[in-house]
This record gives sequence, C-alpha cells and structure tokens, in this order.
Amino acid sequence: MLWIKNGRLVDPKSQTDKICDICVERDRIAGITPAGTAEAKRREQDEVIDGAGLIVAPGLIDVHVHFRDPGFTYKEDVETGAAAAAAGGYTTVICMANTKPVVDNEETLRYLREKAEKTPVHVLNTAAITKGFEGRELTDMIGLKALGAVGFTDDGVPIKDTAVVLEAMKMAKALDVPLSFHEEDPALIGSFGVNQGPVSVAVGVEGAPAAAEDVLVARDCALALNSGAAVNIQHISSKNSVDIVRAMKALGGRIYAEATPQHFSLTEEAVLEKGTLAKVNPPIRTEADREAIIQGLKDGTIDFIATDHAPHSSEEKAKDMKSAPSGMIGLETALALAITHLVKPGHMSLSHLLEKLTTNPADLYHLDAGYIAVGGKADMVVFSEDESWTVESFRSKSSNSPFIGEKLQGKVKYTICNGKIVYSDSEI
Repeated sequence: MLWIKNGRLVDPKSQTDKICDICVERDRIAGITPAGTAEAKRREQDEVIDGAGLIVAPGLIDVHVHFRDPGFTYKEDVETGAAAAAAGGYTTVICMANTKPVVDNEETLRYLREKAEKTPVHVLNTAAITKGFEGRELTDMIGLKALGAVGFTDDGVPIKDTAVVLEAMKMAKALDVPLSFHEEDPALIGSFGVNQGPVSVAVGVEGAPAAAEDVLVARDCALALNSGAAVNIQHISSKNSVDIVRAMKALGGRIYAEATPQHFSLTEEAVLEKGTLAKVNPPIRTEADREAIIQGLKDGTIDFIATDHAPHSSEEKAKDMKSAPSGMIGLETALALAITHLVKPGHMSLSHLLEKLTTNPADLYHLDAGYIAVGGKADMVVFSEDESWTVESFRSKSSNSPFIGEKLQGKVKYTICNGKIVYSDSEI
C-alpha cells in the first residue's frame, strides 16, 4: 500500500480542506483518516510520502494538449508528452486532433488509443469535427466516439461554414459529447501569433486583432444556444470574448470556456522580450484583456485552465517572427503560474483554482476523475504551495517556453496515477 501522511487534502468537489492521512491500495483510495493513522497502521513494506506542509489534491486534468503524434514526433510524442504531464501534476490530458494524419479516421485513432494504454498517466483523445480539417464534411462522429474519442475539435483551424458548425453541434448533442472551437477568423488576420497594435508594428508583422476572435465566439455561442450542444471556447484571449461568453451563458447556453496560463500571466509586451517564444494563437493581448480573463476565471465565466501545450523544435522557433510557428509548451509550468498569478495575489482561493484544473474538466468530459474520495481513483498531485523555483529544464521533448528563467511559486513534489508514483521531484 501507499500512504500519504500529514498532508493538507484540498478537494474542491467535496469542499474538503483538512490535514489527514490517505491510504492507497492498488489503484484506489482505501482510506482517508486522521493524521497519525499512517504511523500506527502502515506495514514495513508500505510506501510512505510525508505530506507535512504539502497540498494533496486531485490529479490535474488538461482539456487541451498537443502531443504531435503521429506526424510531428520530432517535437513531442505520446511518451514524452505523458512524462511532461506527470511532471506538471497532470494525471489526465486530452489530446487535440491536428496530427498528421488528422484524427479523422479509425486507423489513426486506434493507433493513439493503443499508445495511450502504455502511458503512466491517462491520455485521452479528441477526433476531428470535419474530414481533413477542411470544414466541409463531418467525420463519422458516431464511429469515432465508439472507438474512444471523448470529444471533437478542428483545433487550430476555425470552421468557416456556419451550417457545418450547426450540423456538428446537433450531432454532438445527440452523442452527448463536447465540441471545442478555435476562434480566429483568418479573413481578419494580417499575420498570426502577435496581437495587432503597437507591439506587432514594433516587430514588423501585421498582427491578429481581437475582433477576429470575437466574431467567431459570438457566432458559436449563438449556435450553441440554438442547438443545445456543449461547446467549449478554447484559449480565450480577448476581453470582448469574455463578455460575450458571460452574456451567452446567462441566456442558458451550455457554453464553456478555457484560459491558458500565458493569457492570464503575460501581456503582448512579452513578444518584445521573449520573441517567438511568446508567439501563440490566439495572441497574448493587452493588460485589459489579461485582467478580463482573470475576472472571468473568478466569476465562473471561464471554466477551465488549459495549457494548449504546443511543442515546437528550437530550429522552428529560431525563425523570424512571421515564419516561426505559434505555440508554447505549458504542462510543467501551469500549476505554478496559476498559483503565482492567481492565488498569491488573492484573485482566487486554492480550492477555487483547483476547480478549474480538476472538477470542471472532469464534469464536461464525463470523467470519473477530479476528486479524492474513499473508493475513488487514486489519481493525485502532491505539491508545495509556497516553494519557489526557477524554470530551467523540461521532461517535454521541446523547450519552447517564454517562462524559462522565471521564478515561480508552487512546486509539484509527487504525481500519483492509478495508485503509482509516476513523478517525484527528487528524481530530477
């Protein structure tokens, strides 16, 4: 058995916040008992984690990652992506479908599901909404769901045809699966990855305005109201988009939204300091946008914190601002960025933060995860809320992060998945 002794259990689902001992037997929580029980009951062969001064929380869940497998495994693969997830405290991740080939067919999805069976954390997969990400014809959503797709998305490519979007929503409602949308209208974008304004002028690109996001967010929220489908607005970056989601939720839509750590931690000026490492789609925007995202997280407009973990090679990111690909890795820094920029400044409590990282994602995807209870899965993260550390190296195959060299608070000490320790910071 595995014991975690004297840890502070913070479980948002049950609103638990107490010092206790937790006993794990095989892949389940066998007991949650008063502190001191572990010392009295543990056997010599049992494994023990001393949780004194540490937080014990449900394993984190990320609804938006890119593991680049198949097709781009020089950037990341399922194995290295899973290792990065474990190092960040994540026990469940949901991979996007923009691989090569796209996950729009049974063969590719079967390949990914077979690889996921061998990973130390739970790696789940979405499938494409449209064949080839071309935005014209729906995939076999019924068949792909039956093979294990937990949701559908053309992430990275907005669907231009409104009729196709509505058709997809009607099918998703019938299947009771969520759709996730990347909201950037390319017709309004001069160049991707940098906010249109003084910073884009300074770095010599045309930039991407917030309006390109806002118009598609408004369209898809309105369609969600019409169809009754569960719709996730991905990596929201604009103040107006936050306001639109808030208003549409009030009208009764099954509308959800996610925010990334980069969008609540940085402003567009990061591009001037970090160059292409801060180039992402949608772009990091102004301080007013950053503040609106934080407010949206606080008041429930934004439901999830998702990393949009997007590995690229150092050679790709070394290209000029217009040519370099957009995206940054995020699994190994997300919890610390959230503690540093949301909890420590007093924007939200630790329990409220953990809702965005555990309970809410599990609810959307109907997962038996995101909580700690006797009889439940032994998927947990043990971390220090106060320990400071400097971002230096990664378990990911890539290192395209603008946070390298930054000092953050909040350090993952152990990640436990299926009752096994899959990451320990002492092993670094």
